[in-house]
Amino acid sequence: MSKERKKDLVKSIKEKGKSLEAEMSFFDHLEELRWHLIRSAIAVIICTIICFIYYDFLFDTIIMGPHKPDFWTYRMMCKIGQHFNMGPGFCITNIPGKIINTEMAGQFTLQINSAVMTGVVMGFPYLLWEVWRFVKPALKDQERKSASGFVFYASMLFILGILFGYFIVSPLSVNFLSNYSISSAIENTITIDSYLSSVATLTLSSGLVFELPIIIYILSRLEIMTPSFMRSKRRYAAIIILIIAAVVTPTPDIPTMLTVSFPLFLLYEVSIGVSARVHKKKLKTEKEFFTN
Repeated sequence: MSKERKKDLVKSIKEKGKSLEAEMSFFDHLEELRWHLIRSAIAVIICTIICFIYYDFLFDTIIMGPHKPDFWTYRMMCKIGQHFNMGPGFCITNIPGKIINTEMAGQFTLQINSAVMTGVVMGFPYLLWEVWRFVKPALKDQERKSASGFVFYASMLFILGILFGYFIVSPLSVNFLSNYSISSAIENTITIDSYLSSVATLTLSSGLVFELPIIIYILSRLEIMTPSFMRSKRRYAAIIILIIAAVVTPTPDIPTMLTVSFPLFLLYEVSIGVSARVHKKKLKTEKEFFTN
């Protein structure tokens, strides 16, 4: 065998070995991802079972809470209205509209669906932790250190968003839509699926919206978002936030819309600060690199 053929043979064997190693590494990552997903699914299932066991409390106290006049938000609105002499219109004492079930298996599917949704919300922090465990080995030491609080901050923001959506957005929307009528001849009779879907959508949407600083942090790390860009687009962001507040809480009064929009404005300003911090660290790293 000639030397050239031997070199070609050795080269092909090395290339084949590299491809096999890469293929094995790829399948190893898939196997690791599978176990992360399995553990996350088990956590959600456990939370769902707990919700199913204590479903009486979950349904009567939590799910139906925004439809009851003695809900915490309505009681606080009455106290605020009395303190500032805002009149009886600010105090909610009745939520009209009868909630009904129109399907044979409606109440059974309601119990399953609501337990699963609540289980997903309860298991969300653990899901984030599993995502962090999967991504962490691929990060460099500096990146791992800068993102060490990812699970805590993302979970905290999600929980704050859920609380804001449940105690502010949902009750205000339920009250307005239940009282809205275009004719006295039309009686509001709401299906339980429609009610659950509205409350769940408003609550979960708020939880996801509150993840804005985390999203901006990731985009800033990828150099897609900069603080100067966010500051220059602040007026457009204000318009978008007011539109979102008007859509999420379709109420005609300005105080309610401002109540919903204020946390969104605050989140945007916090996101600018997060992006500025990431940009500052990047400039400092580049300066140290060129100095050395």
